[in-house]
Amino acid sequence: MLVVRDDSEKIRQYAIMRRRATALLAAFTVLFAVAAIVMHLRPDLSPFWMGLVRATAEAAMVGGVADWFAVTALFRHPLGIPIPHTAIVAQRKDRIGRSLGNFVGSNFLSRDVIARQLSGLRLGERAATWLAAPEHRTRVARAIAGGVARAAESIPSEELQVSVHDTLVAQLQKAHIAPILGDLLTLATTDDRHHEMLNRLVHLVSRIVDENKELIRDRIARESPWWMPGAVDDKLYQKIVAGIERTLNEVVADEQHPLRGQFDLALRGFVEKLHSSPETIARTEAIKERLLAHPAIAELSGSLLVAARNSLAKYAGPDAPSPEPLERAIGAIAERVLGNEALLRDVDDAVERVVLGVVDQYRPEVAELIAKTVEGWDATDASRKIEVQVGRDLQFIRINGTLVGALVGLLLFFVNRFV
Repeated sequence: MLVVRDDSEKIRQYAIMRRRATALLAAFTVLFAVAAIVMHLRPDLSPFWMGLVRATAEAAMVGGVADWFAVTALFRHPLGIPIPHTAIVAQRKDRIGRSLGNFVGSNFLSRDVIARQLSGLRLGERAATWLAAPEHRTRVARAIAGGVARAAESIPSEELQVSVHDTLVAQLQKAHIAPILGDLLTLATTDDRHHEMLNRLVHLVSRIVDENKELIRDRIARESPWWMPGAVDDKLYQKIVAGIERTLNEVVADEQHPLRGQFDLALRGFVEKLHSSPETIARTEAIKERLLAHPAIAELSGSLLVAARNSLAKYAGPDAPSPEPLERAIGAIAERVLGNEALLRDVDDAVERVVLGVVDQYRPEVAELIAKTVEGWDATDASRKIEVQVGRDLQFIRINGTLVGALVGLLLFFVNRFV
């Protein structure tokens, strides 16, 4: 099968077929003229065979000329004569464009057609399989990282910092922090994991006490009455420090220590208040607002932004390294999707809904685009473009018309002779 690659090749093939169709018509015309001349000059020759040739050639001429007229009339006036209902494409260009747009919208962009085509594609599985390949996820990860890096570089630092800070603050102001904090603490108490936090807190307090013994001694000395002997202050200091250290060690060593139970009750009570106590919720929100208004938050967001831009900058160049964490994340997502049929169906359904929604929204625009595009063409140019696309096939109509005419003429000759 010959593959047509561009309009120049189509023009060449169209010219070849047009010459062939014209040559066939000319051949039958010459044959008709020769037969007519011979029959006139040599009436003694076989009238049957000469009549057969003449009738066949005559009918072929009629069929060829009729189809030449029909094909030519589509695109131009035959022989330049403005015969009514000729040059149809040029005369009806706008109507053809609008009809073509409506045809495409109704038959190629209908919901049923699109849904039927999408139903067997399994786009979710194909996309996940493609992303699961190391070379593909590397390419995607580099494209994402490079795009984000270039986008970050294109925005002025001050403008980006203000935008990020305002966005974060606005989102945090909308969020009710108390229930979120309560949920986090509830998660922390699962499987008694909060006791590990208590142990760390006890070790921290123990270290603070050990590092500040002299400060405790001086504080006891300052707070005791003037008449209290120094030896008594030292004894009191030793008792206090030893009691604190002994209590802390007991809390760490004994999982059933009463302080642990009190810590559990206090923590669960605080979690409950975070969810249900209007006063606790209000105090938490007030603390959140004070923190968000503190200049340190703006400095923190600026520092985070600078660090993020510096980290992204290395992915902006053509020889940038591959963002391995992003690669691993993409691969993990792809593997997870491939292993979950329900998720694959959900992805396919989501893609179908998105595509059908886009098609429904933009079908009229597509039809209007086709109509406006054709309407904007020059009539002669539009006729020429369409003729180049379909003209080669139309020349077969001329050839077939000539040959069918010849067969009809032959048949009529026999009918006239023997019936």
